[in-house]
Amino acid sequence: MEIAAAVVAVIGTVLGAGVVGVQQYYAARLQRRQTLRDRALTALSELSTALADHRRAMWVREDLRLSGAAPADVAAAREASHVTRSAITAPQVALTVLLPQLRLDVNAAVRATYDMRGAASVEALASRRESAVTAADSLAASAAYLLSRP
Repeated sequence: MEIAAAVVAVIGTVLGAGVVGVQQYYAARLQRRQTLRDRALTALSELSTALADHRRAMWVREDLRLSGAAPADVAAAREASHVTRSAITAPQVALTVLLPQLRLDVNAAVRATYDMRGAASVEALASRRESAVTAADSLAASAAYLLSRP
């Protein structure tokens, strides 16, 4: 009887350790997924903000250019747009690395914003801006779908 009790105790200990190991594995996996999700949300938020800032800067820059504003004003707006453009790169790379499934959407949103440059008229500029907003909205929708999946 003592041997049977010892065998049962050993089996119980081994099974208990196995259950604890499996629980720890799934807890760690869940934590990694949550960390990835948090980082991706941060990168998405930063990219969305940077794109909006750059769209606004490009609107001012191109509107000044198209309206024949003073060269100094156009140059100042161009400099401001360079600052907002450079703010796009880090969150763009981060989001693409964290969620490579969004690479095409990320690049489309960035490209559409950059395409505001050189518009031939205020109407064309408005159309390009609308395309950039639509691409950014599409990126946000794709990211929301991807991040909401279990």
